[in-house]
Amino acid sequence: QVQLVESGGGLVQAGGSLRLSCAASGRTFSSYAMGWFRQAPGKEREFVAGISWISGSKYNADSVKGRFTISRDNAKNTVYLQMNSLKPEDTAVYYCAARRSTVVTAITAEYDYWGQGTQVTVSS
Repeated sequence: QVQLVESGGGLVQAGGSLRLSCAASGRTFSSYAMGWFRQAPGKEREFVAGISWISGSKYNADSVKGRFTISRDNAKNTVYLQMNSLKPEDTAVYYCAARRSTVVTAITAEYDYWGQGTQVTVSS
């Protein structure tokens, strides 16, 4: 059974940084794509960043380019989201997701497994 457990959220001032972690278990993830999504109150869940586990190819949403970086640690089966220069509009619940494909997509419905989410709040 696939389990994704996020951690690292919290309260930070605008301009600050946070690093989110997603610990994955229950599968060999070399044939998976991993994604970070976020959902703010009253808004739809949106793609933030993704990485192909086997190739390491990375993709970012335009809204976070140059500020957020996704990475993975194969030995720890963990995916990270380094978030710098945070803005109040980055406030949301952040979710880790896994897709049974090596291809990253920004489409929420194409991910098969989800974590429980971690809250990120950026104060102005």
